Amino acid sequence: MRLPDGFLIGAATAAHQIEGENTASDWWMFEQSKPERLQPSGRACDSFHRWGQDMDLLAGAGLQAYRFSIEWARIEPVEGEFSADAVDHYRRMVAGARERGIEPIVTVHHFTNPAWFTLGGGWLRGDAVDRFTRYLERIAPILDEGVDTAITLNEPNMVAIMHRVISGEANLETGLGGAVPLPHEGVRDALIAVHHAARDQLRAQHRGLAVGWTVANQTVQAVDGGEERAAELSEALDDVWLRAAADDDFVGVQAYSRMLVGPEGRVEAAPEAPRTSIGWEYYPEAVGHAIRNTVAQAPGVPVYVTENGISTRDDAQRIAYTTGALRAVGSCLADGLDVRGYLHWSLLDNFEWGRWEPTFGLIAVDRDHEDFTRTPKPSLAWLGDIARSRQLP
Repeated sequence: MRLPDGFLIGAATAAHQIEGENTASDWWMFEQSKPERLQPSGRACDSFHRWGQDMDLLAGAGLQAYRFSIEWARIEPVEGEFSADAVDHYRRMVAGARERGIEPIVTVHHFTNPAWFTLGGGWLRGDAVDRFTRYLERIAPILDEGVDTAITLNEPNMVAIMHRVISGEANLETGLGGAVPLPHEGVRDALIAVHHAARDQLRAQHRGLAVGWTVANQTVQAVDGGEERAAELSEALDDVWLRAAADDDFVGVQAYSRMLVGPEGRVEAAPEAPRTSIGWEYYPEAVGHAIRNTVAQAPGVPVYVTENGISTRDDAQRIAYTTGALRAVGSCLADGLDVRGYLHWSLLDNFEWGRWEPTFGLIAVDRDHEDFTRTPKPSLAWLGDIARSRQLP
């Protein structure tokens, strides 16, 4: 199948996971306070200094788009104090992408907050909307440098779940035994309000800018009479968040595997089912199911696959998984669904929120050497060939 004109193929990253030394953020604070549970991000992939090298590899392979994020904690490390140097840094990244022929897709918030914001109550602060929209005003020069597509918040449904986990109300491991941690309803409502305010402000401030957010699609599927429970979980975990994008310019689909649900809650896949290196079921078709559910919940809103990938140390498995995922995307396109791009997670093997073991990258990074040597995997050239040929596997 030939890709439609304008369909973008690229890769994605997030600031805290690749930049390094993000010392003013809440995640840095968490890492320092829980060394027994969280590995430190440290210098990460040193991409704060090596972003040009990363973009060169992406562009050289033939990929057309790069999704990266702006780190709020660098822009406003202390409440009310803004860094002109940080603004200029990200402005130069946007310009650098354009110079290389790369479409920059910029996420203005990818999980991490300034520590001062979180310590003051985070998204449950009474002034959360005001603080976030003030930050958006300060990053206007970055977006004006050449950004056509902006993401307000990454995976707000996961942010609302993690609020319950970090606060001690829930444990992620409970999701493996029937019960599933659900998003905190107060944080959910706050994030939807923040997103809508941010979307309206960005549209008014930057004429022609396409604005949306991304959702971590759980791809809930019923088994053994679990239809009612599956519908309840899909509503709380995915659907309410997708409907909040009804008036957006696009919605970002992010899917990796699926959640099987019986009458009592989540159930494990069969023991013989293939797994990724972090134990998720190997299920490349998830992205197709996620796209179709997104279109059903937010009809008429264009879709980008803003994250999809696999943690594996076998790059042949990465290519096989991505082949299956792209075929699922192609099936959606063939059915007339408005899907506008596919961004692989991730460009680099990076810091996966407290762990270094997961390897999602198209490029390996040697963090044991001072130069943080980048080694492209065969999957990078393979995906670049698809981007150049415009032909799906």
